[in-house]
Amino acid sequence: MTRHIPNTITLLNLVCGFAATIYAVKGYNDYASFCIMAGMVFDFSDGFAARLLKAYSDIGKDLDSLADVVTFGIAPGAIVMSMLTKAGLDLLPAFAAAALIPAASALRLAKFNNDTRQAVTFRGLATPASAFTVVSVALAASLTDSRIYDTMAGSPLFVILLTLFLAVMMLVNVPMFSLKLTSTRWKGNEERYLFASVSLLLLVIFRVAALPMIMAAYILISLLFPLATGRRTGTGSA
Repeated sequence: MTRHIPNTITLLNLVCGFAATIYAVKGYNDYASFCIMAGMVFDFSDGFAARLLKAYSDIGKDLDSLADVVTFGIAPGAIVMSMLTKAGLDLLPAFAAAALIPAASALRLAKFNNDTRQAVTFRGLATPASAFTVVSVALAASLTDSRIYDTMAGSPLFVILLTLFLAVMMLVNVPMFSLKLTSTRWKGNEERYLFASVSLLLLVIFRVAALPMIMAAYILISLLFPLATGRRTGTGSA
């Protein structure tokens, strides 16, 4: 019975993605964002449960990727399309731009599952990180009084450029660090502790408005830290 627990958690991730997509189609981007964040919790939990219960399976691996395509590909793509149509962009160009997110997410996950290098290294922007970048902009625009974020979310040009950037970042062969700690030592985890410190500081100062800044910090640290130290980053997930 316990062997079914990880797959059940994975399915909850998928259901969250489905709910997020429905909310985004209805124009409730804040609710859609919360559903994606709940899916992220389940996405982390299924792997933890599989390790704890030693309930690994090929079906579980495939199911995890399918759930991730829905929650971190289709759902954020629906949010992008909602933002673009709300900003006044016609349906067809909005669809064409938004479709880049699920398409790139699916390709990234397929590459991850079949790239032996990614068994020991983390390359390209993870699909949850891409999804959370979209979520961060949607929530900052919805839950804060910042005119900057309102302008960003209401600008078709900005949203399209962000979508293009995320699609490219998911597919490029660039080392990105994982948030998972293999130990609590400083050595080998410098970028993780740096990112945690920067994130905490931003949250204290800006609260919800800090979310897009945190994602920008993650991407910048991922890109610049290996160049500064001359080493590759550690393992991660899709």
